[in-house]
Amino acid sequence: MNEVLRQEKKFLVTLEQYYALSHSFSHVLHPDENSNGDGYLVRSLYFDSLDDRDFTEKEDGLFLRRKIRLRCYGPASGFAILEMKQKQGAMQKKRSLRLDRTEAQALSQGDYAPLLRHGEPFAAECYATMRALCYRPKAVISYHRKAFVARENRIRVTFDHHLCGTESSADLFADPLPEYPLLDPALAVLEIKYNGFLLSYIKDALRALDGSELSVSKYCLGRAVSKHYTF
Repeated sequence: MNEVLRQEKKFLVTLEQYYALSHSFSHVLHPDENSNGDGYLVRSLYFDSLDDRDFTEKEDGLFLRRKIRLRCYGPASGFAILEMKQKQGAMQKKRSLRLDRTEAQALSQGDYAPLLRHGEPFAAECYATMRALCYRPKAVISYHRKAFVARENRIRVTFDHHLCGTESSADLFADPLPEYPLLDPALAVLEIKYNGFLLSYIKDALRALDGSELSVSKYCLGRAVSKHYTF
């Protein structure tokens, strides 16, 4: 089980700003080891309770809230990562557990028993939460991510673009997956994840953005059909 505690800032930027900032950051930050060209594919399956508790808590902006998702890096991936993100005021706690492809496929079908085969307390917590609150697969969201890291301060800068999703299939590894656009393709989501403080040159880059920090939820965008969500 991996655990990180950090702050997170999100901005909606144009593709022009994405390319300009990406070029600037490439001179001062290290590219993510998986980044290539315009980035790598990320695909996430989000779970929620029968009454969409996590969606509602996000919409209501509660101080304490969580999201549970299963993430992979393309339909050919041999594994997936189960993640629980918990919002605690300004801080985000993320815990994760690597699952093999067979285990991930079982979870995507609503079978959480494979979690009981892991000795991690986090796996038992996820199993208990998802069973007690009747969590079910709700939406799959995919996008391309270009990422940079500042190794000296563990800052991570990501640009997510070409967001697509579906509520009609929970097959995380489907190829193809019946998806539709969730965000204007001329826009991207910039996320800054850090612990402690931001380096000055990153702050300077953010000041140059036209617009304020936003709360952009990919999960809420992915529920656009069933929840009539608008952004």
